[in-house]
Amino acid sequence: MHERDIREAARPGADGTTVAALRLTRLLRQAPDWQRVVPEVLEALARGTNSHRGILFRLRELPDKGFSQSIAAYWADESLEGIAGSPTTISQEIAEADPLLHRLSTEVRQGKIFTGLTRDIEGFLRRDFEEQHIKSFLSVSVFAHGHLWGTLAVNDCVRERAWSDDEVATIEIIAMAVGDAIERSFSEAHVSEIIRRTMVKASLDAIIVIDETGSIMEFNPAAEKMFGYSRNEILGRDLLETVIPQYYREGYANGAEYMAGRGAPMIGQRMETVTQNASGEVFPIELTATEIQVADRRLIFGSIRDLRDKHRAEEEINRQRDRLHQNEKMAAMGSLLAGVSHELNNPLAVVVAQSTLLHEFAPDPQTKLRAEKVRAAAERCGRIVKSFLGMVRLHPPSQGEVDLNNAVRAALEVTAYGARSSGIMIETDLIRGALSVMADSDHLTQVAANLLVNSQHALAASTGDKRIKVRTFRRDNGKCGFLVEDNGPGIPINIRHRIFESYFTTKPVGVGTGIGLSISKSIVERHKGRIWYESAFPTGARFVVELPAVNGGADSFAVGPASASGISHALIVDDEPDVAASLSDLLLLMGIKSRCVLTWTTAEEVLGEEEIDIVFSDLRMPGANGLAIFRELITKRPDLADRFVLVTGDMIGARAEVDELPADHRPQILEKPFSTLDVRGVLAVVNDQLKR
Repeated sequence: MHERDIREAARPGADGTTVAALRLTRLLRQAPDWQRVVPEVLEALARGTNSHRGILFRLRELPDKGFSQSIAAYWADESLEGIAGSPTTISQEIAEADPLLHRLSTEVRQGKIFTGLTRDIEGFLRRDFEEQHIKSFLSVSVFAHGHLWGTLAVNDCVRERAWSDDEVATIEIIAMAVGDAIERSFSEAHVSEIIRRTMVKASLDAIIVIDETGSIMEFNPAAEKMFGYSRNEILGRDLLETVIPQYYREGYANGAEYMAGRGAPMIGQRMETVTQNASGEVFPIELTATEIQVADRRLIFGSIRDLRDKHRAEEEINRQRDRLHQNEKMAAMGSLLAGVSHELNNPLAVVVAQSTLLHEFAPDPQTKLRAEKVRAAAERCGRIVKSFLGMVRLHPPSQGEVDLNNAVRAALEVTAYGARSSGIMIETDLIRGALSVMADSDHLTQVAANLLVNSQHALAASTGDKRIKVRTFRRDNGKCGFLVEDNGPGIPINIRHRIFESYFTTKPVGVGTGIGLSISKSIVERHKGRIWYESAFPTGARFVVELPAVNGGADSFAVGPASASGISHALIVDDEPDVAASLSDLLLLMGIKSRCVLTWTTAEEVLGEEEIDIVFSDLRMPGANGLAIFRELITKRPDLADRFVLVTGDMIGARAEVDELPADHRPQILEKPFSTLDVRGVLAVVNDQLKR
């Protein structure tokens, strides 16, 4: 349809150029996309004015540099030789250096017509026009949205001429039609506005724009989600009355005044502060506020990022760091106690052995009684050291049949001093006989000790009687367990659901870490049991641990007297003379003669020609290692593989090292401090293996 209009417009005819201009104006107005028809409009305009080129120039204003000219569209009469090339693009550098172009950059803003003959001008334009064979030229300004957008020009490349009033009016009409089409279309200003609006809507950060009175003018979808207000609900309301916390509002007339601040303005800053949502919740945010000028209005643009997730992540990192620090401290304490236990258990082994011998050969009852008291105290010291070591050493759980009563007794021994020093009375009610469970003895002792220590802390500030009750039980449903109860203040109802969370504690800073109950719960559940809290009557707290029981009675843990049949000569390797001598004395009571070696050299040299039925070797000695001695010996005497006993004060470390050996080549372990019963038990196991 528009091709016929173009042909009609291009025909000079009787209607004149004015009618042609009206037809082209209608074409620009009706076209869905004015830019698609501009080349054809330029052709019609040029032919209608008997010109040879029609050009639409685009002028762009550069900050602090003026205008730069480029080509938006053009048409050239290809039948005329020498003008088929595109028009010249004029850069700002060229325009600044040429007086005529510099003057024209001002005049086109004012809407002045630029027309004349090429021979009448100077500078860059004359040289350029002569190269393109331009004789006469006519150019008018194109305005859109109230600003200079570009210029519309026609050139005569054949003759010098003066443009008629109709021709000038035609170009001016087309220029206005192009400007009108630009304003109706998606111009660059419109595109920029659409981009800005899209960015505001798509932003993951909340964006709020207020005017100089504090009234909210923009509120994007992210802000709706963050604050709980709809856009329609909050537009026009004051920032101060909506998202500013109540306690910050005093002394400010409106939100703009609050943003300007008193001595600490928020505008032009990136800062952390707090805000308030529709439900009144105050939460932390990162705010970036910028002041912008739009015409004669002063607006404040605020970009807001919710910091709640960030703060929660930082808190979790801090908790993990604290947990790692606690684990490192426990590991360091375990290493320290391993060394301490080794040093303590050597003299304790001597005390236990010698007190046993003293009791055996005492000439009177009074001496026997005193020897028994010394032996019992030394064995208790040994059990306390073992319990501490078992609780702090980080080692994989090793489950076996355990007497729950013994695990509770070990925990009571570890925590006894704390209770006595605080004036706390501990009542025990342990079921008679063995209470067998499949568990790691050290870990169950740790659970019981944690509960006892918690009860002691709960009673620390109490006045009057302070009591802790410890009881073991067996149920008809095959479950068994223990409970720890105190008569302290108990646990408030509102925090009971959190007491098993990691790092949650009600104790003062420096008293508790908040991991005791969490670790206890983890241990119990790993043993397929459960732990829970109950209120004690009339006041206090009760923690109950329940575990699956295994079949077995008191005899399951009894160790009968050892028969030393087949064992008459022992070799003892230990760098501690007193420990070696004490073990030798105990073996002699059982009819076994022994030879002590304080320094290991080689298997051939140590064994010699002497008959050896069993070997006792310390695990850790200067220049020697019990496991290395074991490996060397069994290469010379394979029959000693089932007759080798490691003697150690570090049961945890020894067990880990022995477990690395093949299952059929593992020595027995005798733990320091050892009693007569312990030695008989090892001999009984060795005898059982020899009979197989």
